[in-house]
Parts: sequence; C-alpha cells; structure tokens
Amino acid sequence: MMQAIDALLEAVGPTHDDRQSAMLEHAVAEGFPTVGPGAGRVLRLLARLADAREVFEFGSGFGYSASWLARGMSDGRIVLTEYDEDELALAREFLDNAYDVTFAFESGDAMAAVERYDGPFDVVLLDHEAARYAPALARVRSKLRPGGVVVADNVASGPVDTEALVAMLGAESDPETHRREASWDVDTTTEGAAAYLGLVRADPGFETTLLPVEEGLAVSVRVE
Repeated sequence: MMQAIDALLEAVGPTHDDRQSAMLEHAVAEGFPTVGPGAGRVLRLLARLADAREVFEFGSGFGYSASWLARGMSDGRIVLTEYDEDELALAREFLDNAYDVTFAFESGDAMAAVERYDGPFDVVLLDHEAARYAPALARVRSKLRPGGVVVADNVASGPVDTEALVAMLGAESDPETHRREASWDVDTTTEGAAAYLGLVRADPGFETTLLPVEEGLAVSVRVE
C-alpha cells in the first residue's frame, strides 16, 4: 500500500532537481538511508505552508532532507546536524551555492547543538535515533513558534514493528504507561516511536497526524 502511495506521490509531486538527483545516486551507491523522495516532497510542501524562515534538523546525513526543505523556502536558514563529519562535509559540497537559503552546519550531538539556537523555529525535523525523539521534542518545544511544524520520520515501518507500536498506543491501554517522561530511556526503535507519539499526542499544544509516506511521517502542528 505504502509503495503505491509513494508511486502516486512521485507522479503528482515535484521532481528532483539536478543536485538532488546526484544526492540520491550517492545514497543508492553507498547504501545510505535518506528520508526518500516521497517524504522529501512532503517536507517541501510543509516548509512552504509554514512560510518557513528558520528550520532545525535533528539528523541531516549529507543534506538530502535539507535540500527538499530549502526548495519550499524563499529565504531563511536551515540548521543541519550530523555526528559523522564526513557526511556533513559532503552536505556542504552538495548544498554549496544552492537554493535561496542559508545553511548552518553543526557537527556532533544535535541535542547540544539546538541549545545554541534561540529560534523560534518554523519547522523541525526529527530524523536521528528514534529513541531520542521524545527528548528532542522536549528540548525544542519552547523554541517552536505557534503554527510551527514538527516532523518525525521513520515512525510507521522499516525498523519499527508496526503491530507492536499499535499495541503500545492502543486506546484500551493505560495512557500513563506509554506517555513516558521525555527522558525515558528506550532500547528499540519501536519503543522510541511509541514514546514520542505518546508524548506528542498527550500534549494539548499539538495537533498530530501520521502520513503513510515512505516509512511514515508523524506531522505535528503547534496550536498553542
């Protein structure tokens, strides 16, 4: 089903530009995971709908997701974070003199990097370890403007056990069991996705939905 939706998105959405085509070729050749073109198209649209001027990424790889966000912006800044310095250097190469935005490149832990920025952010992308999604949301929540968007990647398939995730978030379960503290230590991607989704859905300041694109995008809008 998700493959069919991805194919439909490709048919109706914007295509890669030349730079993105080169980036995807690199990802395929190196076996490097990306958000995927379907998710990228969603990111571009969300950046445009949010009239994004300030964007922060938790986990950027070599800049593929940032390229899509940039295509939805006419000005502003995107902060990329990445542990792997070689990947971050490649992001600099791919994004050099590209798009109508400023790129800031932060090497090391995104959780530390976000403390160096005041915001307010218009769009935040969570694409690092799922076990750290809930702590990242807690860290960035006050820096997200009302009307701003948080996107969490890889929350519905891939390394996530979807059936287990549904059980963890099931309506008949005790919500306090799964609405863990933001500092909750988890061991698996599925537990991390459950901790994040439980946290954001319990927060009255957010309205959240899940888009069945690529490996699943949880899109949350700050409403207060």
